[in-house]
Amino acid sequence: MDFADILIHVHPTLSAGQRAKIEEALGGSKGVVSAHFSPTHSHMLTVAYDPEAAHAGQLLQIVREWDAAATMAGL
Repeated sequence: MDFADILIHVHPTLSAGQRAKIEEALGGSKGVVSAHFSPTHSHMLTVAYDPEAAHAGQLLQIVREWDAAATMAGL
């Protein structure tokens, strides 16, 4: 099984609670291996996933439930 990584940029003013909810929602999504925010750059979210089970656009949509302006930067 191959994995892919994406980097999603969110607004830096999201609270720690909101970031935790995003990580939890993504972590529970089919095909997601890990989702975590950078400890030094709270606006950067890295998601590792199985591209055969999940699509980057779907993962971005989950994040946009908390930040409508979230953007995918790639990896």
